[in-house]
Amino acid sequence: MIALILLVVVVLIVFWAISIYNRLVKHKNLVKEGWSGIDVQLKRRTDLIPNLLETVKGYAKHEEDLFKKVTELRARSMDAQGVAEQGQAESALSQSLMNLFAVAENYPELKADQNFRQLQTELSSLEDHIQMARRYYNGTARDFNILIESFPSNLVANSFGFQMAEYFEIDSQEREVPEVKF
Repeated sequence: MIALILLVVVVLIVFWAISIYNRLVKHKNLVKEGWSGIDVQLKRRTDLIPNLLETVKGYAKHEEDLFKKVTELRARSMDAQGVAEQGQAESALSQSLMNLFAVAENYPELKADQNFRQLQTELSSLEDHIQMARRYYNGTARDFNILIESFPSNLVANSFGFQMAEYFEIDSQEREVPEVKF
């Protein structure tokens, strides 16, 4: 009888561990899915930037330094590895794009250009999609991290080497209004 009770307890513990392991795997895959959504939107934005730059270049030839900086930051964004590095690169690129639009404000004929307006609208829409993807990713990362840190699932997480997910954060400098000097 004692052996049967011990067997039942062991079986329950094994099923409990399997259940927690499966929840951890599910949340880990949700985090990967969330990052994939961010990655797709960031790639769409980096593909749009050259068209935007070419449109603005035609009107604002003396802003060459700004164009070079945007191009350089776009390349850095495409080469970023990991969530933290990608967040820093995207913050710098977003700040640079805000400066580009601030410069564009000084060219009425550019603001009236249909191609520029379409690109600006598309970029604005992409920024919204990036924010939605970022919120989704950070939510899944939060849920996964809570699961890893909570007892008793932390016992299973530590046993199988699950690592905390990084949040995709934006530097506070992006939230500031850009300063444009001529």
